[in-house]
Amino acid sequence: MSEQYAAVRLLREEIGNLIKTVPGPVASVSLRLGECTLEVSWAHGQAPAAVPQQAPAAPVEEADDPALHSVTAPVVGTFYVAPEPGAPPFVQVGDRVSAGQTIGIVEAMKLMNPVKTERAGEVVEVVAGNADPVEFDQVLVLIRSDET
Repeated sequence: MSEQYAAVRLLREEIGNLIKTVPGPVASVSLRLGECTLEVSWAHGQAPAAVPQQAPAAPVEEADDPALHSVTAPVVGTFYVAPEPGAPPFVQVGDRVSAGQTIGIVEAMKLMNPVKTERAGEVVEVVAGNADPVEFDQVLVLIRSDET
C-alpha cells in the first residue's frame, strides 16, 4: 500500500469521526491532501446546533468543605458529560451518586475512558464543560461525600 494511499485512508477515517461529533446536518466535506486542506459545510441556512450547557453554579471550594471529593481526569483528552450527543448527562448538580458510578467520559486517542467516582455522595459542581479539553488529574466534578 502506498504511503499516500495510507494517508488518504487515515484522513478519511478522521473525517468520519469528526462528522460524528459536529452538531447539525453536514452538507459537504472537502479534503485536499497536498497542503492539507479540510472544509466542512453545513446544510443551507443551518449553522451547527449549540451544545446545551448547564447553568453555571457558584464555585465550590474544596478547602471550605473537607467532605468535598474531587473526581479528576484519568488521562489527557476531551471530557464528555454524556455517553453520546443528545443523551442526558451522566450526572448533574444535586444528583446522588454511588461509589464506582460513571460521571463522565474522557476521550483520548479515540478511546473512551469512563470516569468513575470513588465515593458516594451528592454532586455539588460539574467543573468541566462538555467537550472541554482536560489535563491529567484536572478536577471534573466535585462531590460532597457521604463518607467522613
